[in-house]
Amino acid sequence: MKKILFVILLFSTVFASAQKFQNLALTPPMGWNSWNKFQCNVSEKLIKETADALVSTGMRDAGYQYIVIDDCWQVGRDSMGFIIPDPERFPSGIKALADYVHSKGLKFGIYSCAGTKTCAGRPGGRGHEFQDAYMYAKWGVDYLKYDWCSSDGQNQKESYKLMSRMLKEAGRPIVFSICEWGGSKPWEWAGEVGHLWRTTGDITDCFDCENKHPGYSNWGVMKILDMQKDMRQYAGPGHWNDPDMLEVGNGGMKENEDRAHFSMWCMIAAPLIAGNELKNMSAQTHAILTNADAIAINQDVLGIQGLKYKSEDGLETWLKPLSGGDWAICFLNRSAVSKMIEFDWMKNVVSDTVSNRKLDAAGEVFKIKDVWAKKELGNTQKVLKAEVKSHDVLMVRLSLVKK
Repeated sequence: MKKILFVILLFSTVFASAQKFQNLALTPPMGWNSWNKFQCNVSEKLIKETADALVSTGMRDAGYQYIVIDDCWQVGRDSMGFIIPDPERFPSGIKALADYVHSKGLKFGIYSCAGTKTCAGRPGGRGHEFQDAYMYAKWGVDYLKYDWCSSDGQNQKESYKLMSRMLKEAGRPIVFSICEWGGSKPWEWAGEVGHLWRTTGDITDCFDCENKHPGYSNWGVMKILDMQKDMRQYAGPGHWNDPDMLEVGNGGMKENEDRAHFSMWCMIAAPLIAGNELKNMSAQTHAILTNADAIAINQDVLGIQGLKYKSEDGLETWLKPLSGGDWAICFLNRSAVSKMIEFDWMKNVVSDTVSNRKLDAAGEVFKIKDVWAKKELGNTQKVLKAEVKSHDVLMVRLSLVKK
């Protein structure tokens, strides 16, 4: 009997240890990652300057917490198999850098890969999962992005479960970002393993394009948005669909396209991980990244991913249920010409089966605020009439006045 109880207890312990850290990423993570702008040109100096800029620009106060070094910080392993940071680019070591980031009231993130090598050919985590998890905990890491290159013969679910378990064993609460590009439909299994999971291949800095490479493609913002179909029921506090990092401010899109990109990531409850150079960003980029009303929609405590309600002639209507009975509505113009909208709230009753919420302006009155123009637009007792320019949005918040 004692032997049976021991086996049951052992099994329970192992099973429990496979679960991720709880009570992390209760709203979509917000921060900055080095890859989109700097790729392998990372250094201690860059990360410190970015941490400083995140504070001085007000982005930290707007909600951006994580500073994440992506690929190319590592150069090898020592005789015991422990990972070695690049001594030239990171002369003070990762622990000192993490301490600096923490001193700014921020959190520190790092990158690795489930395969034998990272996507840039640096040492991957395969076979060294606990060593790496132990070192990340020792350094003070708060966020791990875990990629999927050089992973031949590996199973996504088992590989990520293993690393999740090792992070848990190492003892430091770390947000676990699964980056296997959506190949195994992680939204169906990763809720108990990670806190967010990539749903697609890598984003690229354009509004609606595909950049083809041998064996894979990089996707424009609209292409990635279309790939988010039929997965919103899997998102929520502590477990998020991740359509990849933001390209806002990187120069490949116009201001209106950056605004549309940011708006839609807010509507679909995506992680808001900036990827631009913060020190020299334009006033327009800063205004987009720090719009408090847009961020509030993204960070709403209900954590409900928005839904596409209508699509006609390049004009899409998206809705997102919010706490307190509120709603966010975004009219997205994907076409090459301006579009006029006449939205009759009384005739558009929306029932959302994921949130069990119903938008019915005949039974409830809402006041309307334009998120980007920062002005009131009356209430839902009148038809909303407006122009939405090409590759732009009209994004509004409906605040419940009375039933």
